[in-house]
Amino acid sequence: MSLMEFAEKLGVSDRIVSRWEGDGESASLRMVNQAALDTLLAKADKDTQGRFVGILALDDVPTHAIIEPDGSETTSGEYVKHPGDGKLMAHVPEGIFLSGEDDEPVWVDDFHIDTFPTTNADYARFCAATRHPAPEHWENGRCPRALYDHPVVHVTWHDAHAYAIWAGKSLPTAEQWEKAARGTAGRAFPWGDQKTAAKCNVRETGVERTTSVSRYHSGVSPYGVYDMVGNVWEWLATVTVPGRYELRGSAFTSPLFRGTPAIPNDASSTMHDDDTGFRCIATSEQMQPRGR
Repeated sequence: MSLMEFAEKLGVSDRIVSRWEGDGESASLRMVNQAALDTLLAKADKDTQGRFVGILALDDVPTHAIIEPDGSETTSGEYVKHPGDGKLMAHVPEGIFLSGEDDEPVWVDDFHIDTFPTTNADYARFCAATRHPAPEHWENGRCPRALYDHPVVHVTWHDAHAYAIWAGKSLPTAEQWEKAARGTAGRAFPWGDQKTAAKCNVRETGVERTTSVSRYHSGVSPYGVYDMVGNVWEWLATVTVPGRYELRGSAFTSPLFRGTPAIPNDASSTMHDDDTGFRCIATSEQMQPRGR
């Protein structure tokens, strides 16, 4: 599109778009304009989405298209469907990354991580297959259809661990989760160092509830992973003290600064709340079809 066509598509003046281009990474967008851009990106074709993520990636790590494969397709860039639960996973290669608030170099072996948090629809399949108790907020044990693509909540660490075992996966360690969120070069947030609440579902965004796990395209991590900041806190495999496990990522109930991937949090393994969920990882062995 020309500048004027793009501005018309967004419903803003061409002067505003020119100013954004001139300001570059320091551009400050109104939340309604950021939402319009996110919507346009979601409707764009695969090539456009792939180029967009490639432009955003500042680290020397792989970048990928940011959409799920169609029908018979099984991969999209570095995305692969897991043979257990069928969820789309992103590959994180082995190597050193800068970890923690002091950016200490840490080695992590390669693994795959769920592109999106575990959704209500994912968890419903698990409950149906195992007769595991449904989350308490599902009416009559059934998730409302409108929340199918929202992250599952009101799950304890034990619930999350049970799902991971059923799927043939694991919960991520703190190091695995942080690398998937930050990349290798110590960026503060998945998208870079800018404190931009409009790129995720946190308190400042004003949504005040969970959202679809694929909503925030501009907040994707260097490896193409969504919702690593905001929406829901995520249970990890890392123990802090007996009976307590790490959580990372912040939620719609928390301010942006709590979502900084390098900052740990923890909770009792029996805790469950409306802002806490999880996602899984898989080692190379766990990526193989069962029975091999």
